[in-house]
Amino acid sequence: MTTTYLTLNEIRTIGFEALLRELGPAGTIRFIQQYEMGRGDYTRDRRKWLPKKSVREISKQIIKERQKSK
Repeated sequence: MTTTYLTLNEIRTIGFEALLRELGPAGTIRFIQQYEMGRGDYTRDRRKWLPKKSVREISKQIIKERQKSK
């Protein structure tokens, strides 16, 4: 196959098909994510939605949840 006569869309489609075939869906996503810079400030945003708990409080909650599931 020669890429000289393929459109950019055709090259993209063939590339995705090769990634899916060789890496599977999860591997393809992980590969593509390496080239996505992302947006925003994750650290700042995380502080907004995570509860303000100490490590001790979090560990107590984990122990409590594990005891409930037994």
